[in-house]
Order: sequence, then structure tokens, then C-alpha cells
Amino acid sequence: MRLVIARCSVDYAGRLTAHLPAAPRLVLVKADGSVSVHADDRAYKPLNWMSPPCTLKEGEEDGAVVWTVVNKAGEKLILTMEEILHDSSHELGVDPGLIKDGVEAHLQELLADRMETLGEGWSLIRREYPTAIGPVDILCRDADGTTVAVEIKRRGEIDGVEQLTRYLDLLNRDPHLAPVKGVFAAQEIKPQARVLATDRAISCVTLDYDALRGIDDDKLRLF
Repeated sequence: MRLVIARCSVDYAGRLTAHLPAAPRLVLVKADGSVSVHADDRAYKPLNWMSPPCTLKEGEEDGAVVWTVVNKAGEKLILTMEEILHDSSHELGVDPGLIKDGVEAHLQELLADRMETLGEGWSLIRREYPTAIGPVDILCRDADGTTVAVEIKRRGEIDGVEQLTRYLDLLNRDPHLAPVKGVFAAQEIKPQARVLATDRAISCVTLDYDALRGIDDDKLRLF
């Protein structure tokens, strides 16, 4: 990971345009190729970012260092560095991934054993399918033989959709798996997460924990 603290302005050009005037900011460049710009507030949320796959080119313009980040859709994130205060790189290695709580782990186990609840003819490829950015909860195939990545949460929020999106971007680069669809499964899915998932062509499934355990009706609600 590369950490840069700089006084910079940021311009985004894509489906929309956005501009951040010059100010001190933290820029993170991760090993997966993503670039994000942070202020000293807003908790973990970046002011602007570019998800992988994307390319970063460094150049100069009018005496200032200019970073141009371009994704596969041709959208650009342009950072003009007026003054670089810190620039360091650190090798973090492969992250072991988030250890799920008991309910999430059990949901994964139950769903993997009952793939037919997602649809007739669905079959399991593997639980905890390894990738360079962490394991996918469930990798499976639907009745048509299309590869599907399933991300399981107890409470489905925007972060979970973003996590699944990163997995899908990576998995769809593998010609042996592509095309790969996504399913976001949780006991409760927040409205904002559902809207984001729908916009990204990710299906949402509301899981009934008791039903999966055979205590109640075993139907899932697929939206």
C-alpha cells in the first residue's frame, strides 16, 4: 500500500463530473489498483475513489505533479499535487480476511448445503473460494451453468455490496469463470444497499435463518 499526504485538488470525469478544491488530503493506492482520496473526517468513507481495475499514470503539468487514474470504462480521476508532504509504501501481504460471527458462518454453511434454495439446479463449486483480495463466501453455478458469487451477511449494508463488487471485478477477469454474476444474501438488507446492488445487476436474497435450519418454512425471498 502506498500512502501519500499532499495538498491536492481532485477532478473526476465520467458519467458525472466532480471537483475538490486544493486542500491537504490522504491518498491511498492499494495493491489491487484502487485509488482513494480521504479527508481527516468522514470516518472510513473516501471523498472520491476509483475502483479496480484501473491504471495510474504520474506526470507533470505547469510544474505540479499530476496523477491520472483511468478505469476500464474510461472514467478519469485526476489528482493535481501542489505539495507532497509524505510518500511511503508498505507491503501488507495477503489479508486473512474477516472472521464472520457465528450466525454468518452458520448461514454460509447452511446455504452451501442447500443450494437448491437459491434456485432449482443450482450447485456448489466451493465455500470460501480464495481470491487475491479475500475469500468469496460461496462460489456456485446456476441452472444455466453460469458462475455465481454469493456474499453472505447478517445485516446487508452498502459495504457488503461494495465488497461483492470487488470480488466480481476480479472473478470476471478469469476466463475459466467469466461471466460471473453476484448474489447479495443477508437476513436483513438495508434499502440503500438494495438500490446499489440493483444498479450493479446484483441479485438480493433475504435469508430466513430459522427456515434454513428447518425450523420454519424453507423458502427464500429472492428480489
